[in-house]
Amino acid sequence: MKKLEEMSLHELWQLFPIVLKAPDPNYQRWYEDEKQKIVQHLHSAAIYRINHIGSTSVPGLIAKPTVDILLELVGSYDLDSVISDLQSLKWRVMARNDRLKTIDLNKGYTPTGFAEKVYHLHVKPAGDWGELYFRDYLIANPKVAKQYGELKLKLEQKYKYNRDAYTAAKTDFVTRYTQKGREAFNGRYRPGK
Repeated sequence: MKKLEEMSLHELWQLFPIVLKAPDPNYQRWYEDEKQKIVQHLHSAAIYRINHIGSTSVPGLIAKPTVDILLELVGSYDLDSVISDLQSLKWRVMARNDRLKTIDLNKGYTPTGFAEKVYHLHVKPAGDWGELYFRDYLIANPKVAKQYGELKLKLEQKYKYNRDAYTAAKTDFVTRYTQKGREAFNGRYRPGK
């Protein structure tokens, strides 16, 4: 059996297709459990804020059964040390940007498919991140959240085995409502506010 690192993008998309599921109240508990592990094991950097983001954070929204977590860190931190701390919790690095000081990690992807619990962790410096405004706008506007769910269902059929195309096809919607969220919540997540 191939390791995930040895698989082509096509093989990975076949193994991990876009699958949308009905809302599950357990997602919040999954988030809380993983948040506690991160807080207890991240010793190489100071945590500014941790948030549950993405569709599983919006009540009533259809979602891929993947809990997205935004971990914001304070000041200067060493990416290698942060990665080492998180790898001790079985997180796997998907992408890293040394210039922006960001890391994307996942957990729950196995050589035989998805585990019972799947996570994405987005590590960034403390900031005024759009993901938070998009989430808050959907929570505050259930009709818009419903439209987003309908869009995702259409895209699931078209791009089931192409995660990049699925994500790209949602970009205009996400950008529009992130901007509306920024207008509605005016700097709510600006560090120091």
